[in-house]
Amino acid sequence: MRSAELLADAFGRIRGLVRGAVDGLSADQLAARPDDEANSIAWLVWHLTRIQDDHVADAADTGQVWHEGWAERFALPFAPSATGYGHSAADVAAVRADADLLVGYHEAVHERTLAYVEGLTDADLDRIVDERWDPPVSLGVRLVSVVSDDLQHAGQAAYLRGLLLRR
Repeated sequence: MRSAELLADAFGRIRGLVRGAVDGLSADQLAARPDDEANSIAWLVWHLTRIQDDHVADAADTGQVWHEGWAERFALPFAPSATGYGHSAADVAAVRADADLLVGYHEAVHERTLAYVEGLTDADLDRIVDERWDPPVSLGVRLVSVVSDDLQHAGQAAYLRGLLLRR
């Protein structure tokens, strides 16, 4: 298995978890939080997708899917560059979306991500994409970081779904 195939498989697993977390839930259920400081499924899915979109677009030197009409469709009260990093509890509460919108945006980002990672070679993964860190971040490390972050948030969304459905 090539590295590109491994990355495509990992991003595909995120896709499956996202679909499973939101499937059949109403916008109210997606926005529900166990308490006023907790994240919602809607915020978690939006955030993990924004991070993937932002980081992959930066690495690929392309535009973000978010800026191709998705920001307008979500109509969130944030700057267009917002990804959810550093959001407050009030910001989390402001993310309301239905399952179709969340899945639609994630699908668009997933397709863009696959188009990029499937063309990578093992040598590409050594390219430095962020020199602000010590050591500098390679493309391989950045993509694994996105996969790791997304899997954690998708797992949190799945857990919240379980809590909701047990109420």
